[in-house]
Amino acid sequence: MTLNEIAKALDIPCESNIEISGLNTLQDSNNCELTFLENKKYIKDLENTKAAAVLVKEDFVSKVPAGTFALVCDEPYLKLAYASNLFASTIVEEIGEECIIGNNSTIMKNVFLGKNSTIGTNCTIMAGAFIGDNVTIGNNTIVYPNVTIYRDCVVGNDCIIHAGTVIGSDGFGFANTKDGKYIKIYQNGNVIIGNDVEIGANTAIDRAVFKSTIISDGVRIDNLVHIAHNCKLGAGCILTGQVGLSGSTTLHEYVIMGGQSATAGHLEIAPFTTIAARGGVTKTISEPKKQWAGFPLFEHRQWLKLQGKISKLLNK
Repeated sequence: MTLNEIAKALDIPCESNIEISGLNTLQDSNNCELTFLENKKYIKDLENTKAAAVLVKEDFVSKVPAGTFALVCDEPYLKLAYASNLFASTIVEEIGEECIIGNNSTIMKNVFLGKNSTIGTNCTIMAGAFIGDNVTIGNNTIVYPNVTIYRDCVVGNDCIIHAGTVIGSDGFGFANTKDGKYIKIYQNGNVIIGNDVEIGANTAIDRAVFKSTIISDGVRIDNLVHIAHNCKLGAGCILTGQVGLSGSTTLHEYVIMGGQSATAGHLEIAPFTTIAARGGVTKTISEPKKQWAGFPLFEHRQWLKLQGKISKLLNK
């Protein structure tokens, strides 16, 4: 779309006819993409953005770099929500090539295979699975019954995806109008799963708002885990039952999270970190190879001492 077509749909004055290919973050945008600034803590990212245009409040127009068009509005995040709908993919492809299936792959009855999708060699896709449009599945991968893989997602080689798991469902993203109505932010990215990944039953991995939710090689995910949009899991991470990751959480390599532990969004956890069961991570963990527990989070050894002191107080 051209920028003035987008601006017209958003009821923002703009005369530029430059082509806009999609939406992206301030940091990752290129000169064909539209971005936004809602929170002033990202001013530095605004000053350095390479975006073609930015939705921005009047107060921050002076920070918009040369060569980037400023679409001035009172509610940039809300306008982003409306803009996301303009770039949303069709739900189902009506036109396209039939799914390509590699040699020695077994596709059981009652499997749906979308348009323009590819399944590698020696794969097994069991009954009730839904493989959406433009999906790529590598070699030697097993998809158990009733797994759903939404459109545009990628699954690597030697993966195991257990029954009932959903890959590529929409992330939880909404903007509020002034009268409290929720406006959907369309999730126009995808999920990319690396090689040698095992995902337990009834797990949900949400697609990204922009770009990709990424599960790297060698990750192990237990049953009933939720991974929100734009999360990134480094190689060899382990998530046990009922772990929840909020949006844009980054786990570096070999992070281990115990059952029912969780993170707030937009934070990072250093390599080889262990979070004990029910630990709540609310801030970035920068120092690697440490163990943490509790909520609020303590180093594991300190948390054990605290529990001991509490126990003594109760027994007096």
